[in-house]
Amino acid sequence: MLKLSCNVTDHVHNFFSDSRRIFVPVHRRTGPISCFQLKKEPLRAILSADHGNSSLRVTDFVSVTSPADRLRFGRLMEDGFSYKEKFIVRSYEVGINKTATVETIANLLQEVACNHVQKVGFSTDGFATTLTMRKLHLIWVTARMHIEIYKYPAWSDVVEIETWCQSEGRIGTRRDWILKDCATGEVIGRATSKWVMMNQDTRRLQRVTDEVRDEYLVFCPREPRLAFPEENNSSLKKIPKLEDPAQYSMLGLKPRRADLDMNQHVNNVTYIGWVLESIPQEIIDTHELKVITLDYRRECQQDDIVDSLTTSETPNEAVSKLTGTNGSTTSSKQEHTESQFLHILRLSENGQEINRGRTQWRKKSSR
Repeated sequence: MLKLSCNVTDHVHNFFSDSRRIFVPVHRRTGPISCFQLKKEPLRAILSADHGNSSLRVTDFVSVTSPADRLRFGRLMEDGFSYKEKFIVRSYEVGINKTATVETIANLLQEVACNHVQKVGFSTDGFATTLTMRKLHLIWVTARMHIEIYKYPAWSDVVEIETWCQSEGRIGTRRDWILKDCATGEVIGRATSKWVMMNQDTRRLQRVTDEVRDEYLVFCPREPRLAFPEENNSSLKKIPKLEDPAQYSMLGLKPRRADLDMNQHVNNVTYIGWVLESIPQEIIDTHELKVITLDYRRECQQDDIVDSLTTSETPNEAVSKLTGTNGSTTSSKQEHTESQFLHILRLSENGQEINRGRTQWRKKSSR
């Protein structure tokens, strides 16, 4: 972690406290910046902007180089808003299909998002909290996660993930991702998420204030950019509540200590594994996960015991006409080779809903 002297720290703190000042990452190269070039760019400019004047002026510099910066295969793009990073799929990230698991994909999405906010100097705590949020003990929590995987990377494959964040109405923010196979440039997955603000002490949701919004909007694209621009795409579909009795269940799931994150609750990736625990074995044997959408309803703490329930979703209830990657509706052939399920995670003690989800599965390809 970067350590600054008291004088420099106070200086930076004063800049954040002044609403007239904004932090903008300065990258004005004509080509991409590799991780090795970061050694030659140890400084980031702190700029001052007058709201009545569009000009910017450099007022100070703060060193941002760290061993992690030099080792990461990540860089800000030319616009200064989106961030790309490359990852090698490790052997311990591969599952029974000899490809990366969906939990691996979700963890990489989270990692590149945290690296993005640290790269632009927006946050040092890893979870993108602004100065005002830290003063008021506010944090971001996941409200919805939607992931589509068109091709799973295998062990030792290199995946490039691009991410960016933007405002989502008055209640929160959204973050999108695009995953590519580095060897071919092929888009192998896309994802989007919605986040809302919560008070870390009271554990109650809180509306995003103008002060907080102004602090992070400077790092967001000026025009909306969506990973899923297609009209009526599956990331927008509402998830109905799964009613009893469920067809499949896995009861008595208990969080491990390792499942807790820096916000002192079960990390959102853990929910994915719990949802998959109640998928019937015959689907696991013959299909692979294509799409997963999760709506997060409440926190789960370490002492909670969770039940995972799953029911097959019939074609007339399901998104049987899901849009494909190009926005076209799926063919009838796809409908015959794909299966879809509704899910709910709830507390064993009182049945309170923690999470509801939908998954779509495709037949495994012959290898």
